[in-house]
Amino acid sequence: MCAYGEQDVFPSLSLTVDDLGTHDDARHPSRLESILNAKRSPLDGIEAEVDAAMRFLISERLSRYNDAPDLDESILRGDDHERVLVIDQDWTGDGKAPGMEASGFRRMLAAALSEHPAATIYAYRPQEAYLRHESILTGLIDEPEKERVVTLGEKVNPWSLLESMNRVYTVGAHLGFEALMAGLPVSVFGMPWYAGWGATDDRLPCVRRTSTRGVRELFAAAYLRYSRYLDPETLGPGDIFDVMRWLARQRQVEGRIQGRRVMVGFRRWKAANLGARLSLLPTRLGRVPNARKAERLGLTSDDALVLWGRDTPAKVSSLAFRTGARLLHVEDGFVRSVGLGSDMVPPRSIVLDERGIYFDPGQASDLEHLLNTHCFTDDELDRAERVRSWIVEHRITKYNLEPHRVPDWDTQGREVILVPGQVEDDASIRYGATAVCTNLGLLEAARKAHPDAFLVYKPHPDVARGGRKGHVALSRAFELADHVETDLSVISCIEACDTLHTMTSLTGFDALLRDKRVVTYGEPFYAGWGLTDDRVVGARALLRRSRHLRLPELVAGALLLYPLYWDPVLNGYTSCEAVLRRIIQERDALMAQNGLMYQRLGYCRRQWLKLNIIYRSFIREKRFSR
Repeated sequence: MCAYGEQDVFPSLSLTVDDLGTHDDARHPSRLESILNAKRSPLDGIEAEVDAAMRFLISERLSRYNDAPDLDESILRGDDHERVLVIDQDWTGDGKAPGMEASGFRRMLAAALSEHPAATIYAYRPQEAYLRHESILTGLIDEPEKERVVTLGEKVNPWSLLESMNRVYTVGAHLGFEALMAGLPVSVFGMPWYAGWGATDDRLPCVRRTSTRGVRELFAAAYLRYSRYLDPETLGPGDIFDVMRWLARQRQVEGRIQGRRVMVGFRRWKAANLGARLSLLPTRLGRVPNARKAERLGLTSDDALVLWGRDTPAKVSSLAFRTGARLLHVEDGFVRSVGLGSDMVPPRSIVLDERGIYFDPGQASDLEHLLNTHCFTDDELDRAERVRSWIVEHRITKYNLEPHRVPDWDTQGREVILVPGQVEDDASIRYGATAVCTNLGLLEAARKAHPDAFLVYKPHPDVARGGRKGHVALSRAFELADHVETDLSVISCIEACDTLHTMTSLTGFDALLRDKRVVTYGEPFYAGWGLTDDRVVGARALLRRSRHLRLPELVAGALLLYPLYWDPVLNGYTSCEAVLRRIIQERDALMAQNGLMYQRLGYCRRQWLKLNIIYRSFIREKRFSR
């Protein structure tokens, strides 16, 4: 099975290793042929696995190639009495396999026409032949036959094509076996691996194939016993179910938007870093500076306009209304990467939100809607508990930059209150802070609530370095706090505290994951569900949040269902668990190699990375503009 289309972009997730020959050359024996010829049935001991795999493959409409759309039935003739599919193939010209020469294809086409005189013949090129722009059948159709023969020249999902056919003729295409799985009669004029076993109508003999095998046995031999699979989650050995689940995820995510994804107003380097995270197909992804340029693309309701963050320019909103294009707001996910976006580190997770965005409580976001309405399954809750345990055990955060150390605070046995600072002009503060909207105000509120506690203030790193709003003078901070922490990671501080006070910081969510009491003075996405002590009265967002959630439900919504996770090795969408695993590996490797990892990139290094990213973006945009 291929990942999702062209293998130079999406690596193959399965392969075969044969010590006797190759399964696609019937001139010589192969290991697959040996498995099928053996006295023992290939089904023995794996019947349940075979049936489950076949059901999954067909229900999810998976094949060797998985980026093709379903058949547009309007190209079929409405008055067909019978439909016969004749399969074209790649033209090799060397007679490598029996039947793979022009005469074999000529016999196949002639048989289909003569044996089904009332049928419409549909000549189709599978994707492997389509990609090479080579055809055998096209040159074999005589003028009198063209009235009955319809050539299908576009890529199409094979299962949707087979659903519209009554019978299949092939020389040796793998699509012939998929037709067998779909329950269609198949006539074969060559000798592919699945012919000669009694499951097909064979027009060439193969004396070596002496056993009789059904479709389930053929599937068991080829897909389970002969093939080897990569587990896309671990990048180690896997099985067919690992690959099928991964492929199904690609189809599901890509299918959320049928048309193009047009990034509006993105800086070139940021658009390039997002890259395929918005679409697996380069021709569906593009960038424009403004609404005027976007309008020239001829948008339809299948397309989407993608914006960074919360704000929607009026002209973009108007364009979406007139064309029916969807508006999507994109932001980094809650577990992002090892490194900062400002240091050009691409995100491992993003969120795409059509209702709003999670940090803006002014309107419901997709996350808020999900948490308000979704019926969480036992499997989702079990996964959420495992993910939470993993995050806590390995001290994972959004950026994963700082090493862990145990604080040496002299608390004298008092309750420890942590007050993490924020960037005061950050969007989450501007839109989500209500009762308190400054770091000094947060410190004052926390001290008022806990006059006798040991209070720790941790300034936000960007504020501490200067250049961002939110500075609190040390003299004023020490009037309210017992300790100002500038060295330890925020996770080290959370683990050492009893209660955390915050306006809208993601550290509040990190603290909930670690079973800490969290007091909020704003409307962050995790407040209002009964898990936090919310000090805001009458806030519209908190009033909208009508459910009481358990922590596993909040985790499942925020970390499993809302974000999209990305694997840059396989160029595809992956799971939260896979990204956590990669982050741990990458962080630990960098720690062992370079020691402390919180040092930011210098200006020159950052500009060099930007230039490289921008160069790659020009290549992508050329594909989009074709």
